[in-house]
Amino acid sequence: MTETTGLHVLYTTTAHATGDGRNGHATTDDGRFDLDLRIPKEMGGPGGATNPEQLFAMGYAACFHSALKVVGQRQGLDVDGSEVSASVSIGSLPDGGFGLAVELDVHVPALDAATAGALAADAHQVCPYSNATRGNIEVKLTVV
Repeated sequence: MTETTGLHVLYTTTAHATGDGRNGHATTDDGRFDLDLRIPKEMGGPGGATNPEQLFAMGYAACFHSALKVVGQRQGLDVDGSEVSASVSIGSLPDGGFGLAVELDVHVPALDAATAGALAADAHQVCPYSNATRGNIEVKLTVV
Protein backbone atom coordinates (compact mmCIF):
# COMPACT_ATOMS: atom_id res chain seq x y z
CA MET A 1 0.00 0.00 0.00
CA THR A 2 1.14 3.51 -0.68
CA GLU A 3 0.56 6.66 1.30
CA THR A 4 -0.85 8.61 -1.67
CA THR A 5 -4.08 9.46 0.19
CA GLY A 6 -2.23 11.04 3.08
CA LEU A 7 -2.80 7.97 5.24
CA HIS A 8 0.15 7.13 7.45
CA VAL A 9 -0.17 3.34 7.51
CA LEU A 10 0.17 1.77 10.95
CA TYR A 11 -0.98 -1.75 10.13
CA THR A 12 -2.08 -3.78 7.13
CA THR A 13 -3.79 -7.15 7.06
CA THR A 14 -4.78 -9.32 4.14
CA ALA A 15 -7.67 -11.72 3.72
CA HIS A 16 -8.38 -14.06 0.81
CA ALA A 17 -11.73 -15.27 -0.50
CA THR A 18 -11.96 -18.43 -2.58
CA GLY A 19 -14.68 -20.68 -3.91
CA ASP A 20 -17.94 -19.08 -4.97
CA GLY A 21 -17.65 -15.75 -3.13
CA ARG A 22 -20.49 -15.62 -0.62
CA ASN A 23 -20.67 -19.42 -0.76
CA GLY A 24 -16.96 -19.93 -0.41
CA HIS A 25 -14.14 -19.71 2.05
CA ALA A 26 -12.09 -16.91 3.57
CA THR A 27 -8.75 -16.89 5.35
CA THR A 28 -6.35 -14.33 6.70
CA ASP A 29 -2.63 -14.39 6.02
CA ASP A 30 -1.85 -14.94 9.68
CA GLY A 31 -4.18 -17.97 9.86
CA ARG A 32 -6.28 -16.59 12.72
CA PHE A 33 -9.42 -16.72 10.59
CA ASP A 34 -10.23 -19.67 8.39
CA LEU A 35 -13.95 -19.54 7.71
CA ASP A 36 -16.59 -21.02 5.47
CA LEU A 37 -18.93 -18.40 4.06
CA ARG A 38 -22.57 -18.96 3.12
CA ILE A 39 -25.38 -16.77 1.87
CA PRO A 40 -27.92 -16.42 4.71
CA LYS A 41 -31.20 -18.29 4.38
CA GLU A 42 -32.98 -14.91 4.45
CA MET A 43 -31.29 -14.11 1.13
CA GLY A 44 -32.08 -17.47 -0.45
CA GLY A 45 -28.85 -19.20 0.49
CA PRO A 46 -28.10 -22.31 2.49
CA GLY A 47 -27.04 -20.50 5.70
CA GLY A 48 -25.06 -22.52 8.20
CA ALA A 49 -21.90 -20.41 8.13
CA THR A 50 -20.86 -16.81 8.62
CA ASN A 51 -21.34 -14.11 5.99
CA PRO A 52 -19.61 -10.84 5.09
CA GLU A 53 -22.24 -8.73 6.86
CA GLN A 54 -21.60 -10.51 10.17
CA LEU A 55 -17.86 -9.97 9.79
CA PHE A 56 -18.40 -6.29 8.96
CA ALA A 57 -20.72 -5.90 11.98
CA MET A 58 -18.12 -7.41 14.33
CA GLY A 59 -15.36 -5.22 12.95
CA TYR A 60 -17.43 -2.03 13.06
CA ALA A 61 -18.68 -2.70 16.61
CA ALA A 62 -15.15 -3.35 17.90
CA CYS A 63 -13.61 -0.40 16.07
CA PHE A 64 -16.35 2.02 17.14
CA HIS A 65 -16.09 0.81 20.75
CA SER A 66 -12.35 1.51 20.71
CA ALA A 67 -13.00 5.01 19.33
CA LEU A 68 -15.67 5.59 21.99
CA LYS A 69 -13.28 4.58 24.77
CA VAL A 70 -10.38 6.68 23.43
CA VAL A 71 -12.52 9.79 22.97
CA GLY A 72 -14.23 9.26 26.33
CA GLN A 73 -10.93 8.92 28.15
CA ARG A 74 -9.58 12.05 26.40
CA GLN A 75 -12.65 13.93 27.60
CA GLY A 76 -12.29 12.59 31.14
CA LEU A 77 -15.57 10.63 30.95
CA ASP A 78 -16.31 7.35 32.70
CA VAL A 79 -16.63 4.82 29.86
CA ASP A 80 -16.23 1.72 32.05
CA GLY A 81 -18.77 -0.96 31.17
CA SER A 82 -19.57 0.60 27.80
CA GLU A 83 -20.73 -1.60 24.93
CA VAL A 84 -21.40 -1.17 21.22
CA SER A 85 -23.57 -3.36 19.02
CA ALA A 86 -23.56 -3.00 15.24
CA SER A 87 -26.49 -4.20 13.12
CA VAL A 88 -25.62 -4.42 9.43
CA SER A 89 -28.37 -4.69 6.83
CA ILE A 90 -27.96 -5.52 3.16
CA GLY A 91 -30.55 -4.75 0.52
CA SER A 92 -31.14 -3.82 -3.07
CA LEU A 93 -30.72 -0.28 -4.36
CA PRO A 94 -33.00 1.40 -6.91
CA ASP A 95 -30.28 1.18 -9.58
CA GLY A 96 -30.15 -2.62 -9.26
CA GLY A 97 -27.05 -2.85 -7.13
CA PHE A 98 -26.79 -3.72 -3.46
CA GLY A 99 -26.10 -1.51 -0.48
CA LEU A 100 -25.58 -1.62 3.25
CA ALA A 101 -27.00 0.23 6.24
CA VAL A 102 -25.65 0.17 9.79
CA GLU A 103 -27.18 0.89 13.17
CA LEU A 104 -24.78 1.35 16.06
CA ASP A 105 -26.31 0.91 19.52
CA VAL A 106 -24.09 2.55 22.11
CA HIS A 107 -24.43 1.86 25.84
CA VAL A 108 -22.42 3.88 28.35
CA PRO A 109 -23.97 3.12 31.76
CA ALA A 110 -22.08 5.78 33.74
CA LEU A 111 -23.24 8.66 31.50
CA ASP A 112 -26.58 10.38 31.04
CA ALA A 113 -28.20 10.06 27.60
CA ALA A 114 -27.17 13.52 26.38
CA THR A 115 -23.51 13.08 27.36
CA ALA A 116 -23.42 9.56 25.91
CA GLY A 117 -24.99 10.86 22.68
CA ALA A 118 -22.40 13.62 22.35
CA LEU A 119 -19.63 11.12 23.05
CA ALA A 120 -21.00 8.73 20.40
CA ALA A 121 -21.14 11.60 17.87
CA ASP A 122 -17.51 12.50 18.66
CA ALA A 123 -16.44 8.85 18.35
CA HIS A 124 -18.22 8.70 14.97
CA GLN A 125 -15.80 11.40 13.75
CA VAL A 126 -12.75 9.40 14.91
CA CYS A 127 -13.65 5.77 14.10
CA PRO A 128 -11.93 4.50 10.93
CA TYR A 129 -15.02 2.48 9.93
CA SER A 130 -17.20 5.58 10.31
CA ASN A 131 -14.75 7.61 8.25
CA ALA A 132 -14.67 4.92 5.55
CA THR A 133 -18.45 4.64 5.31
CA ARG A 134 -19.40 8.33 5.72
CA GLY A 135 -21.33 9.49 2.68
CA ASN A 136 -21.50 5.93 1.29
CA ILE A 137 -23.97 4.16 3.56
CA GLU A 138 -26.51 5.18 6.17
CA VAL A 139 -25.15 4.85 9.71
CA LYS A 140 -27.61 5.47 12.54
CA LEU A 141 -26.28 6.09 16.06
CA THR A 142 -28.57 5.16 18.94
CA VAL A 143 -27.77 5.54 22.62
CA VAL A 144 -29.39 2.71 24.57
